[in-house]
Amino acid sequence: MSSEFNLIERYFVGRQTQRTDVLLAAGDDCALVEAPTGFSIAISTDTLVSGTHFLPDANPAWVAHKALASNISDLAAMGATPAWVSFALTMPFVDEAWLAPFCDSFFELADQYGIQLIGGDTTKGPLSLTLTVQGFVPKGQALKREGAKVGDEIYVTGSIGDSKAGLDVILDQAQAGRPWAQILEQRHYLSSPRVCVGEALRGIASAAIDISDGVISDLGHILKRSQVGAKVEVEQLPISSQLVEFVAGRDRALQYALTSGEEYELCFTVPEGKREALSHALKDIDCSVTCIGQINSTGNLTLTRNGQTITWQLNGYDHFKSN
Repeated sequence: MSSEFNLIERYFVGRQTQRTDVLLAAGDDCALVEAPTGFSIAISTDTLVSGTHFLPDANPAWVAHKALASNISDLAAMGATPAWVSFALTMPFVDEAWLAPFCDSFFELADQYGIQLIGGDTTKGPLSLTLTVQGFVPKGQALKREGAKVGDEIYVTGSIGDSKAGLDVILDQAQAGRPWAQILEQRHYLSSPRVCVGEALRGIASAAIDISDGVISDLGHILKRSQVGAKVEVEQLPISSQLVEFVAGRDRALQYALTSGEEYELCFTVPEGKREALSHALKDIDCSVTCIGQINSTGNLTLTRNGQTITWQLNGYDHFKSN
């Protein structure tokens, strides 16, 4: 059985090339880092708990990807460039068969985004993962939830709704026989944080958020902080053909797109006058963006379909309720 220190040395130390802005990484009481002049530091912390965010028998490589990607997505939503991560791991016992693929996946994704592990902790208890990510954003250019104005257009990246379908499969294996079930389950775990999009939106987007609790909930946060309303045209929601086939209908797929949590796509607003600037900024980035509606002064979120108001009774994702 490995001790805590042997565990850290074996699985977490020496796995990455040292960033030049990391003066001292894991192995001391604190890490020491150096922020570049003219930048602010963006910081986000998330916890993933076995049984709430993933099942105990979930693929550990997928769990690692989900844990880190969800945190990197927070940086993307503020236009920040990832730099460092701290990681606290709680396990009931040292399970090296679980740790090996977990760490391989964790460091593969970390290296992909240029983010270095600089410290953390391990302890005994129910399986949970807590990550704190930090990144840089030029001073005064961070994207925030406030700032949307009347007339701004509302956009989302990628396609949305697949994560909820994947969660259906995870929670009910009777769904595994449905079309595309395995692909959608994989998409639930293996999101792609939109860091390049977030960086490109600096100076263009008026407000932004990542979609972790569903479009309805997360766009609602922008509306509340910006003190505006919005109209969303549901037929403009970007949904995959796999989702439509899995749920056996376009209506149901559109409802999934509105309520699906843990998508980690971006939802953002852009003034109409910056539409061309948006197109230019994203032209070399391999990520689709779709306009789904417009900000208005009503103070409410209205759903329309082909221009007609609809009254679907929908709620966003909530970790403390069954979905």
